[in-house]
Amino acid sequence: MGSLGGPGAGGSAFTVVVAAAANLGVALAKAVAGVISGSSAMLSEAGHSIADTITEVLLLVALKRGKKPPDEDHPLGHGPERYIWALLASVATFVGGGVFAVYDGIHALTHGERPGDPLISYIVLAVAFVLEGLSLRTGLKQATGRARHFRVHLLRYLQHTPDTAVKAVVMEDSAALVGLALAALGLLGGQLTGSGVWDGAASILIGLLLVLVAFVLGRSNTELLIGRALPAPVRDAVRRELTGIRHIESVLELTTLVQGPGEILIAAKVDFRGLSTSDEIESACEEAESRLRTLFPAVKRVYLDPTPPRHGD
Repeated sequence: MGSLGGPGAGGSAFTVVVAAAANLGVALAKAVAGVISGSSAMLSEAGHSIADTITEVLLLVALKRGKKPPDEDHPLGHGPERYIWALLASVATFVGGGVFAVYDGIHALTHGERPGDPLISYIVLAVAFVLEGLSLRTGLKQATGRARHFRVHLLRYLQHTPDTAVKAVVMEDSAALVGLALAALGLLGGQLTGSGVWDGAASILIGLLLVLVAFVLGRSNTELLIGRALPAPVRDAVRRELTGIRHIESVLELTTLVQGPGEILIAAKVDFRGLSTSDEIESACEEAESRLRTLFPAVKRVYLDPTPPRHGD
């Protein structure tokens, strides 16, 4: 996965703004259409868009807070703070979108409501599909470009990237398009059969979809808050770089930590060759930092601890 950060990180804010504008524009339209048509699926979609808008606002806060520079009280910076806000965003998706949609769908099923005229709902769904598609295109464009930069598949990039803002936009916009299709099917089923069961079932499926998205995003942010290491292939590459330096005999212990997109810490206990002088050790440390930052531009901090090998190792 390379540096898992690197070029393109600054585009995350633009991607989130585009997504927020798209969701805010359709949320009110969906709500009005839901009230007029009496469709619980449309009301669920309105809740979905409102939740997504709140999510994107929280992601913008996360991006801004995470960029604060290190200070005396926070010597390692504020990178992990973005994951707190991103975690809150996933909670907003779960409560504001998923739970509301499931509840509204169950309510529609148990009360046997008959659907009204779906024409305005179809129009709103079509417009929303276009806007959500444009937003998804922006997110995919950024994610694809960065996946290509690291020479990995897009899905692998989205799985491992510490830039959870882009990951959230891609997942939520993808879920939004699926949700719009489900809402349209619910409306069509109700129109053809005259039964509100289709609409209620569509609303429940939309809710379950949002719960799944919220769970995946919440788990990703929790892992990064706890402290996630670099992927194993990247750690192996770090070891090779360190042992490739003339005065380093071996790497006894390696610790890597993803602190944020484009922000990685590497610490290692290394065994220097027995006859290395203090000047040679200092030179090796400088060379190690330079080589690691060249290979992985997201590396911001490198700490090497000269350590003799333990007997019996």
